[in-house]
Amino acid sequence: MNTNFEKEKPKNSEKGKNILIIVLIILVIISGIKLYSDSVDRSKKSEEILILSEENNEINKRLDSVTYQLDLRIQEIEKLGGDISSLEEIREQLISERNSNKKRSTEEINALNNKINSFTSVLQEKDKEIVKLREVNQQLFAENEDLKSSQAEIEEKVVKLNMKTEELEEKVSIAGRLKAENILIAAVNSRGKEREDGFRNRQLERLKISFNIADNKVAEKGPRDIYVQIIAPNNQPIFDIARGSGTFMIDGREEFYTVQQDILFDNTQQSLTYFYEKGSKYNSGKYEVRIYADNYQIGKGSFEVK
Repeated sequence: MNTNFEKEKPKNSEKGKNILIIVLIILVIISGIKLYSDSVDRSKKSEEILILSEENNEINKRLDSVTYQLDLRIQEIEKLGGDISSLEEIREQLISERNSNKKRSTEEINALNNKINSFTSVLQEKDKEIVKLREVNQQLFAENEDLKSSQAEIEEKVVKLNMKTEELEEKVSIAGRLKAENILIAAVNSRGKEREDGFRNRQLERLKISFNIADNKVAEKGPRDIYVQIIAPNNQPIFDIARGSGTFMIDGREEFYTVQQDILFDNTQQSLTYFYEKGSKYNSGKYEVRIYADNYQIGKGSFEVK
């Protein structure tokens, strides 16, 4: 019996080894299958990632393109005076999406493509709006040109009317100026005797200047300052503050007057007489007498001292 047992023992041991080898082979096969399956899965995932990356790049390019096209419409519509608020909102959405760093899924990419397609239809509608706005602006430009022409014609007429008015006012102003007439200049000696020609110093105790204001129905009635200026042969005015002389404005400059009177002009051809006592001898030569009122010269005369 022992001999049979010993014979069967090697057989069982060999059978166990065979089973172990088979199990190991099966495990190796299973491991190989899993490794292959994992490798296939990794390849699929890498391919999917690559495809998603390309799709993300493409969608970003679409976002850039639509944003650029949108900017062009915004600029044109704004220039034409249209409403750009809705387009600005769309642009903000596109810029926000473009600046996002997230990796979009296939579903997100599809949704974004649909959204961009809807924006494209909006751009097409805005193109129609731009055409209408251009037509309106051209019409307004034509009307504005007509208005400018009419305005220019009106302004030209107004300028001509103003020029005529100014000319008329100037003529009225000139016509309304006072005028001194019948100017007489006499030398009065110490005895009161007057001489109107060929003055000598011994005859010039006082100088008498008389004239009347000519009739002028256009001139405005009212108070006037009438100045008399005696110009010496050296072309300088004769004045003496202590004897009533002073200064007045003529043509924007200040000058000395020799004598002066205040009158109330009433267009009655008023007569005025001025006496001036120089207090010293007159130099030989020709003297000029200038009469002023209202900032202009209204008359003049002359005398000569021998």
